[in-house]
Amino acid sequence: MSKADGMNYAPKGKPNPVVDKGGFTFAAIALDHGHIYGMCNGLREAGADLKWVYDPDPAKIEAFCRAYPTVRAASSEEEILRDPEVRLIAGAAIPSERFSLGMRAMDHGKDYFTDKAPFTTLEQLAQAKEKTAQTGQKYSVYYSERLHVESAVFAGELIEENAIGRVVQVIGLGPHRLNAASRPDWFFKFDQYGGILCDIGSHQIEQFLYFAGCKDARVISSKVANYNNKTYPELEDFGDVTLVGDNGATGYSRVDWLTPSGLGTWGDGRTLILGTEGYIELRKYIDIARDGQGDQLYLVNGQGEQHFSLAGKVGFPFFGKLILDCLNRTEHAMTQEHAFKAAELCLVAQKQALRLE
Repeated sequence: MSKADGMNYAPKGKPNPVVDKGGFTFAAIALDHGHIYGMCNGLREAGADLKWVYDPDPAKIEAFCRAYPTVRAASSEEEILRDPEVRLIAGAAIPSERFSLGMRAMDHGKDYFTDKAPFTTLEQLAQAKEKTAQTGQKYSVYYSERLHVESAVFAGELIEENAIGRVVQVIGLGPHRLNAASRPDWFFKFDQYGGILCDIGSHQIEQFLYFAGCKDARVISSKVANYNNKTYPELEDFGDVTLVGDNGATGYSRVDWLTPSGLGTWGDGRTLILGTEGYIELRKYIDIARDGQGDQLYLVNGQGEQHFSLAGKVGFPFFGKLILDCLNRTEHAMTQEHAFKAAELCLVAQKQALRLE
């Protein structure tokens, strides 16, 4: 796991299997983004068996097989899709290609687990909705900045326990380090990555919906810019969005590729959650100039001020719930409606965004 590079940030947790060995088999297809390692780690720690991997790039296959020595390299995508043992396809394709891989997986009776952002156009989203309705298959999304962050998991538990009352505002800050020299070509092509609000902005919009308990929201305003990377004219290195939820909660998020080289990790991700009876602050990846370890949570409510250092203490329950949802056809990990609504809002925010010069 690289703290310097968010593209290769792949958290590892403690094994917490929800099935016996052989009880759930999955495969990895498309290794374009390093998040595939975090996705596979989470599923394997929850007891899933990683049987196959396929990517057209032999170098990516070789690296993946070094990380997971028991996996088998398939000769083609079709070999995996035709294997009746495989229940779920995990993929981290180029963003513009994630949708088509999901459609192929569902057409073969497989559930699909994709890296965020799951779509780059509203047309893709509409077709995916139609396909999930037709097939009954799942199109699940790895919104890792909540699902694979222990402080975010704990914040959700505190909110559920009414520790801060009704949530009325969520502020999400998602800065990332660019590391331009290490990025693939597609990262700088708008049609392929979808824009900054579509891409890393999807994390923040999903968290707003979840923490504020919204089923829907309106995009009030959104903005994007390329302030400091004119060498890459299609890159957006800044974006922000303001939302109002269907329950009256408000959300503001800012994402950027402007993290300075002196920071001890790839991005100082933070979330501030205001309730009617208290507030929570998450310092997800670092507590700057104080503690290099992330997963720091601060809670203030009627009982006082509390600080929780949560690394290694909470775990990542999403992955076990996803496996059981696939087996039992339930929706405990994340509803399909929620996954699609978060995707829709980031696409709308991107489409409506005012471009700043």
